[in-house]
Amino acid sequence: MSSNRHAAPASIESLYCDHHGWLQDWLRRRLGNAFDAADIAHDTFVRLFRNQEPIREPRAFLTTIAHGLVVNHWRRQDLERAYRDTLATVADTLHPSPEERALLMDALCELDALLNQLNPKARAAFLLAHLEGLGYVEIAERLAVSERMVKKYMAQAMLHCLTSGMAPAAA
Repeated sequence: MSSNRHAAPASIESLYCDHHGWLQDWLRRRLGNAFDAADIAHDTFVRLFRNQEPIREPRAFLTTIAHGLVVNHWRRQDLERAYRDTLATVADTLHPSPEERALLMDALCELDALLNQLNPKARAAFLLAHLEGLGYVEIAERLAVSERMVKKYMAQAMLHCLTSGMAPAAA
């Protein structure tokens, strides 16, 4: 009798039926509400179904996918909260339309994910330059590094933005 290293691939239907309820309960405990849990469970299974590799431990695989989606969900909530707080300080006549807000939030989330791929000092240098308008000497002082390192960090960040297709506006 031959030994197969991979279990026979379960059908999509059986994976869903066997694990959806468990996953949704797991997510509900972490998120504190059934609505977000249902959304993230759905997104988890969408990603699972796109996977072409055999799955030996479905719950571990589902947990890994779901955990990443939960982290993204929390990051998006933090960004939305910061955006609303900022918007509250602006005159009502300057508020964007709901459609513009949705586009802005999507762009902010995309930028956040992009910058999160940088090392922390490169990300900090980039944000200090573009959000606070600091020069390289001031950034070097804030980060306790040389001005040459700030130039290196900025080059890394700019290259990362350019290769991702999301190039920043000229400073």
